[in-house]
Parts: sequence; structure tokens; C-alpha cells
Amino acid sequence: QVQLVESGGGLVQAGGSLRLACVASGSIFSINNFNAMGWYRQAPGKQRELVAGLSSGGSTNYADSVKGRFTISRDNAKNTVYLQMNSLKPEDTGVYYCNAGLVDYTFRSYEYWGQGTQVTVSS
Repeated sequence: QVQLVESGGGLVQAGGSLRLACVASGSIFSINNFNAMGWYRQAPGKQRELVAGLSSGGSTNYADSVKGRFTISRDNAKNTVYLQMNSLKPEDTGVYYCNAGLVDYTFRSYEYWGQGTQVTVSS
């Protein structure tokens, strides 16, 4: 079994910064084994949306609303993926979830989610 645990959320004023961390543990020996990892967020009354993604090859993609402000990165030695969030806006408020996916040698796909961490940006 794989566990993803997020941390780093909190309350911040508009224009401030936060760094979220997602630590992977369990039967995954390295986050390199994931085909991709990402951060999603869900605002009250809205659907969960992809904020930033990172492939095993190092490619990244971002939601248009966060481009230039958010950066996704990873530390393989710590089995951790980060989301650096700068110039935060009230509309960035929501629960942020870490996600990881892999396809094994039988082409069976697996997807894992963390429990989420709350980010609140005050105006």
C-alpha cells in the first residue's frame, strides 16, 4: 500500500507564500516509480482541479491560473514532492491534495491520493 501525506497548508494573506509538501511512503520505494505526481485543489462548491503536475521525466504542467506563481518540484532522496506557492490570491483558497499515479508491468494503473491540506488566503 502507498500513503501520501501532505503538509504545509495554513492561513496566509494575499500576496504571501506557502510551500506544500507531500511525502510518499509504503510499498513505493521511490517517487521515481510513479509515472506522474501532482497537486490538485478543491474550493468550496467547486470540482477538484489540477493545479500542477510533474512527470517522472521531469516535465511539468500548470493550470493557467497559477502559471508564473506556483512551482512543483521533487526531492527523490526524501520521497517528497513540493508545491511552492507565491503571490497567493484569495481564489487560491481550497483543500490541496497530492496525487500520484503509476502503471505497472502488466499495464495496470494505480492512483493514490493524500488526505488534503487546507490553504486559506485572506484578502
